[in-house]
Amino acid sequence: MKISWKTILLWILPVLVIGFFLWQGAFTGGTSNFGSNTASTRMTYGRFLEYLDGGRVTSVDLYEGGRTAIVEAFDPELNRSQRLRVDLPGNSPELVAKLRSANINLDSHPIRNTGAIWGFLGNLIFPVLLIAALFFLFRRSSNMPGGPGQAMNFGKSRARFQMEATTGIMFDDVAGIDEAKEELQEVVTFLKQPERFTAVGARIPKGVLLVGPPGTGKTLLAKAIAGEAEVPFFSISGSEFVEMFVGVGASRVRDLFKKAKENAPCLIFIDEIDAVGRQRGAGIGGGNDEREQTLNQLLTEMDGFEGNTGIIIIAATNRSDVLDSALMRPGRFDRQVMVDAPDIKGRLGILDVHARNKKIATEVSLEAIARRTPGFTGADLANLLNEAAILTARRRKEAITMLEIDDAVDRVIAGMEGTPLIDSKSKRLIAYHEIGHAIVGTLLKDHDPVQKVTLIPRGQAQGLTWFTPNEEQGLITRAQLLARIAGAMGGRAAEEEIFGYDEVTTGAGGDLQQVTDMARQMVTRFGMSTLGPVSLESQTGEVFLGNGLMNRSEYSEEVAVRIDDQVRELAELGHNMARKIIQEQRIVIDRLVDLLIERETINGEEFRQIVAEYAEVPEKEQFVPQL
Repeated sequence: MKISWKTILLWILPVLVIGFFLWQGAFTGGTSNFGSNTASTRMTYGRFLEYLDGGRVTSVDLYEGGRTAIVEAFDPELNRSQRLRVDLPGNSPELVAKLRSANINLDSHPIRNTGAIWGFLGNLIFPVLLIAALFFLFRRSSNMPGGPGQAMNFGKSRARFQMEATTGIMFDDVAGIDEAKEELQEVVTFLKQPERFTAVGARIPKGVLLVGPPGTGKTLLAKAIAGEAEVPFFSISGSEFVEMFVGVGASRVRDLFKKAKENAPCLIFIDEIDAVGRQRGAGIGGGNDEREQTLNQLLTEMDGFEGNTGIIIIAATNRSDVLDSALMRPGRFDRQVMVDAPDIKGRLGILDVHARNKKIATEVSLEAIARRTPGFTGADLANLLNEAAILTARRRKEAITMLEIDDAVDRVIAGMEGTPLIDSKSKRLIAYHEIGHAIVGTLLKDHDPVQKVTLIPRGQAQGLTWFTPNEEQGLITRAQLLARIAGAMGGRAAEEEIFGYDEVTTGAGGDLQQVTDMARQMVTRFGMSTLGPVSLESQTGEVFLGNGLMNRSEYSEEVAVRIDDQVRELAELGHNMARKIIQEQRIVIDRLVDLLIERETINGEEFRQIVAEYAEVPEKEQFVPQL
């Protein structure tokens, strides 16, 4: 184990201090020096006077100002002279006179004041060592994030600054969002050649707001703009403005724009701006005052009395509906660029970008992957290819094949593959449930075609039925919604028809939730019920607690009862459609269940071929992409 010199110093420093004082006490505790032949035997003062009167004392050496004496006296019992130590009383001039009158050899030794010097040094060294240790600890902690050394930098901006943005991302590295790239290409031109626009009276926009679901490439676009513009680049997250201390966020906003003005023209990127830009006064009691003061300062800096010429702010959020209206007006965020999930052409471009550094087999078709992944964002597609590469490495293959791609798609959508079920009543029941979904979806003209039916568990699902939605299905008809409700009820209908109502399971819980949501939206949002063409609920749910408590219900209790009745009728309509198909196609269902139990997976094309032997399969519209 490697130990740094700082750790060693922290351990040695207290030992040195303690050792120093022990040494001081051991060697500087006395104030005089008795010499090398100091007496070790003591004599009382009374016995010393007896020896003196008896003429046995030959010499006396006085120490410590006359308080201690070393006496050389003759001991008749030992018949020899010896040196004895005597503690004398205070000043006794009579004793000195008596010694002189007796012609005794008398000598006095002065006091050595070395103890005071060492005491002074000891008292000085300890505070010095203590201050040095505290200074070292303070410097060490100040280098840590949030350490006490940062106390004076609370009001400073935490934005990462690059004089020349070396993000490594250019517009060529961004695919699938061509419309957004075209809008943002103008921002790059504003920064590099502003005179082209100011010459005709055009005003350079101050802010661009990137709006879209998570993973669609908003942050990647900001990096590409910084890489293309070749101007100073500031990047910060909205959450880094707000602290628990009042006024810190506003101070950081001021400091950020001060630095930006010094480096104009430049680019400021604020990620997740909804953390600081939410509507003011939305919560009960006025909301978070510190966050609102930070937002007020941001509004002032973007479009206040002072202009920010040459500073363009790019912000990203996936919750534009919660942003304050003052932040969204012209003059602040002049442009809102939608960065939505890519279409099939965009997904193909994204796959091309992410496949550059991966070994992919020649038989793999990126177009087939793009067709199979409707609704995938750029982050989803990157994760898909990465999961396929991980599976390839685990299986010790040299290149990614379609098998790894298919497994990766299933893993991304449904979760990890579980242990296959053993052949039992439970497995047969799950097989009938999944075949029920697939047979209803296949025989209904307005339902999406079946892609795959499997009994391999993934995530919390014991079996799965995959459908391929139409790519160009921007608008959905009432017939399509009813078909989806019937398809979702196919599993429960199969359980009821095959095993009886008493044997139905909890496996349809998720299906029933999906059916209820679709039916309620048909009634309250899309006007597809006997209640008429009215919208009874807002398009988005309540965002703030205060709005949810203060807003009144949008319809009466009587209408609420009618809504519940209509939702129940639509769900029952889909249920009856599914049960009718199950009853009519019992023979082919039994055959498909046996095949599914044997093989555990049936692809969509084979499934339709088997069903076509027993019933007429309606032709469904197939999307042909224009690549």
